[in-house]
Amino acid sequence: MQNLRDRKTLTVWDKDYLWHPFTQMRDWLAEEVVIIERGEGVYLFDVEGNRYIDGIASMWTNVHGHNHLDLNAALRTQLDQIAHSTLLGYSNIPAIKLAKKLVEITPIGLNKVFYSDNGSTAVEVALKMAFQYWQHKGQPQRKLFIHFDNAYHGDTVGAMSVGGIKSFHNTYNSLFFKCIRVSAPDTFCSTNVGKDSDIALKAHWLSTVERVYSEHVGEIAGIILEPLIQGAGGMLISPDGFLKDLAEFAKKEDILLIVDEVMTGLGRTGKMWACEHEDVTPDLLCTAKGLAAGYLPLAATLTTDEIYDAFLGEYSELKTFFHGHTFTGNPLACAVALENIAIFERENLLHRLQNTIAHFHKRLQEFYSLPHVGDVRICGMAAGIELMKNRDSNTPYPFEEKVGIQVCKYALSQSAILRPLVNTIVLMPPLQISISELDSLIDITYRSIDAVTKNRAG
Repeated sequence: MQNLRDRKTLTVWDKDYLWHPFTQMRDWLAEEVVIIERGEGVYLFDVEGNRYIDGIASMWTNVHGHNHLDLNAALRTQLDQIAHSTLLGYSNIPAIKLAKKLVEITPIGLNKVFYSDNGSTAVEVALKMAFQYWQHKGQPQRKLFIHFDNAYHGDTVGAMSVGGIKSFHNTYNSLFFKCIRVSAPDTFCSTNVGKDSDIALKAHWLSTVERVYSEHVGEIAGIILEPLIQGAGGMLISPDGFLKDLAEFAKKEDILLIVDEVMTGLGRTGKMWACEHEDVTPDLLCTAKGLAAGYLPLAATLTTDEIYDAFLGEYSELKTFFHGHTFTGNPLACAVALENIAIFERENLLHRLQNTIAHFHKRLQEFYSLPHVGDVRICGMAAGIELMKNRDSNTPYPFEEKVGIQVCKYALSQSAILRPLVNTIVLMPPLQISISELDSLIDITYRSIDAVTKNRAG
């Protein structure tokens, strides 16, 4: 633990030198800073020794808990060998073994693995592969990608081009390449849930995709989406069967399907991959976040033999995929990822997780008793609790009231770390969380929402 003088010095240095992501730094400079020093299981400890439940798995990455003995051992063992060597012209043992393992545990047909270092770059790789694939297939006019409202695929320019969150992306619109966004109908809102609205939304999306295709025959390179649940867009759940129907349409019309499993992969939805819920094999699959169990940056884009083969040719033909990252296939990250997957298999985690998911879903229904909770959206071990100024009239809290931020600050005082998506409170703990720890997290979240919203005008 740092002494008090060190804590004050670190706070000054943070505010003097550090620029935090997705943070209004003017607000940050006026706030107390929580400085995390260590972790243990599902808990984080700050420099003053305060303990917090990690309710967001350290930005949706942590799988088995912090400071896990087996993951630590895998990292140390690899460190004794080598920390990094390039994949450009050479290879390394963990990268080879992990590629084989990823092919084994992903949907059949995804036989090639291209490494990068985060979710944004995994998506960039997929987009560039899809674009160049059609060049090599003699169809250079195929340049357009279909994407969806409220989508989030990362913060690099290509990934933002296929995004759909105005507050994140609109500033950079003039930088984006041309894409076609499919929007939800104006009559649909997050609280308009149920079987009928699900059917209507699915029909709208599919008919819109079909219309877009008919208006741009021969120009569509691919369709990209987050399977089952849109994360940063507000934890929005896709209608049942939508992914399956979309995949069938893409296959029928010879359009490449890209699934962004950066958040949904590695067990988060209750299966290893979200697309398994609807028995879908995409043409390209992007993974990151939980791939290295929250230990190190690592991402991968998997694709089919057909796409891979289109890049094979003579050196002079320039069919090479001209893309790479300095730390591609980093041995430390790959070694941890291998152990991460081994823990899934050794502990039969996906089977054991089903009881935790059932308990999670049951407990979250309690939030509907709070008058300012408009909707609770759940998929596996990911949930979004949407706060409403007036639930009956579907009136949201104004953005500037920062109600979601206030709830998370209150939760921090109750020893839980949360992060809002504007007025949606996200719960996404490590998968290895126990039932009693999960109950504590849910209880704190409930109390925090109640305390912050009960005295606000409806």
